[in-house]
Amino acid sequence: MSDAALQTYWQGKLQTLQAVLEDNNFKVWVADSVDQAKSIFWSNIFNQVKPQTVSFGGSMTVVGSGLYAELKKRGDIQVIDTYDTSAPQDEFMEKRRQALLSDLFITSTNAVTKEGHLVNLDGLGNRVAGITFGPKHVALLIGRNKLVTDMDQAIERIKDFTAPANTIRLNKKTPCVKTFQCEDCSSPDRICNTWAITEKSNPPERVKIILINDDLGY
Repeated sequence: MSDAALQTYWQGKLQTLQAVLEDNNFKVWVADSVDQAKSIFWSNIFNQVKPQTVSFGGSMTVVGSGLYAELKKRGDIQVIDTYDTSAPQDEFMEKRRQALLSDLFITSTNAVTKEGHLVNLDGLGNRVAGITFGPKHVALLIGRNKLVTDMDQAIERIKDFTAPANTIRLNKKTPCVKTFQCEDCSSPDRICNTWAITEKSNPPERVKIILINDDLGY
């Protein structure tokens, strides 16, 4: 299948998912590329919300898009930098607590089903907490590779791909870095601790989603 055909295929899939998500009270846009996703973010989310404080849940997509770096450069907002790994442990945790009171919380999701449900598995729980409650607005950048058929496929994707891949990336000492699948371990480095399923946005349009026609993140 040609690249053009693939783009058309995924565009149709993402537009179908957009309608389902909007029925679930999410505010949704479809972007053809990361650059277009960023343009949508600045025009339709950032400039509309006008946040004074911005923070993040762990997301390779957000960092890879360049949004994190661009937001850090701005002098007109307070960025609660939860990505700063050089901070002492107590400051590391405190920033994550402060992030839950931000005006705009930016992250991604581990999976999104055809029914328009967001499925996430977290280590500390700060990312799923921010999606669920706390920040006034949430912006999710979601690559097409996160789309799954149903809840069973979402769980399989997260436990047998997302979690092991992230433990390898983070140099964790868990069994899955060697077996490449979840072993339901008791390791102190375990990053699979808290599940969250978000079926609808409440209040409506609090959670804003940009679906991106590209494979992004884990």
